[in-house]
Amino acid sequence: MPKFRRPSRAARVLVPGAVAAVLLAGCAQGSGEAASGTGTTPVGASPTAGPAGPGSSVTVTPGPAGTAAPGTLLVTDFGSDTVTFVDPARGATGSVEVGTAPYGLAVGEDGRAWVATAEGVAVVDTARRERLALIPYRTDTGPVTTGEYRGGGMGIALAPDGRRVYVGVNVPGGNGTLEVVDTAALKVTDTVPVGRRPFDVDVSRDGAEVYATGHDSFDVTVVTARTLEPRRIEVAPYGTEGGLGSWLKPHYAAVRPSDGKLLLPFEGERLAVVDPGTGRTTIEPMTANTHQHGTTVTADGTLLTVGTGPIDPDVDRGPSLTVRTPGGAERVHPLEGPHEDVAVSRDGRTAYVTGGFTRDGYGDGLTVVDLDTGDTRRLPAGSRPLGIVVL
Repeated sequence: MPKFRRPSRAARVLVPGAVAAVLLAGCAQGSGEAASGTGTTPVGASPTAGPAGPGSSVTVTPGPAGTAAPGTLLVTDFGSDTVTFVDPARGATGSVEVGTAPYGLAVGEDGRAWVATAEGVAVVDTARRERLALIPYRTDTGPVTTGEYRGGGMGIALAPDGRRVYVGVNVPGGNGTLEVVDTAALKVTDTVPVGRRPFDVDVSRDGAEVYATGHDSFDVTVVTARTLEPRRIEVAPYGTEGGLGSWLKPHYAAVRPSDGKLLLPFEGERLAVVDPGTGRTTIEPMTANTHQHGTTVTADGTLLTVGTGPIDPDVDRGPSLTVRTPGGAERVHPLEGPHEDVAVSRDGRTAYVTGGFTRDGYGDGLTVVDLDTGDTRRLPAGSRPLGIVVL
């Protein structure tokens, strides 16, 4: 399928303060599947998985709760079946087998990590470094595969009270679902229809709403946590022309701490600020001019966004990390090669950017960015790392 390109630079001049309706974002749809990488040696006890059928129970390996060393990084290895623990100074220190093609992850205060794989949600004790369970999805996603368009879990988020995990499940060729996991019972309790390829899932600070970003449907689905009623908001600051072949779709979102609005970067040119209550989107200018994926926001409202590189090399810039203050001032740090997602150290001085990337051109490490000086260094980390958290 031909890729839908952006219009010429003259035709895509941004009008600051323009207001648009909300929804939809993402990369061009492809047809190829990338081969799975080689997994690393698991650390700790052998994982125990539950049956793979919908509604099946899971087998749990008991283990005491605990926490990993503060500051340790945990990444999902999309190129293998593992998550890898990374020392910020030394690199990878060990891996745990979790399930096929792990994507997003979230970690609770009890030290358990929840990992969205193609097979189900893996539960990992980060202190003992072992998998406790694999919770199968209710949604039928077809055969378990690897690669950019594989079915199964993508974005994942934990409720503030730790009682629920929400995972966006991709269904190849159709709309996705949001599956709700009871963290005590270790089972899926509900499913909610959402958009196509739910790249990211976020939760409001009070836990009242869940937001699933539909990459191939140009939207965010707002789900009321109490009733599980969905409401669609279109997010398409460039419009929806090109459909699945368009590159101008949403990828990742961040919830702004100051007001609960959703921040969705597009192409290093436009920041869509979505009010989930009214469904309105305000557009603010950005400066990196690069195709953008992963994003996160710090407690003070600083936004960090990963630029994966150009769609059109004649007019776009290369990979980068944008650091944007709450007032809109930006500093753009160049990166070597495509990257996917980003996390920030607890002191706010260091960013860790995963080199995995969902398309070709990925790497097997992290880039560490000193946010004070702009200095960067490479760090070994797993196989095609995508999701990342700081433990």
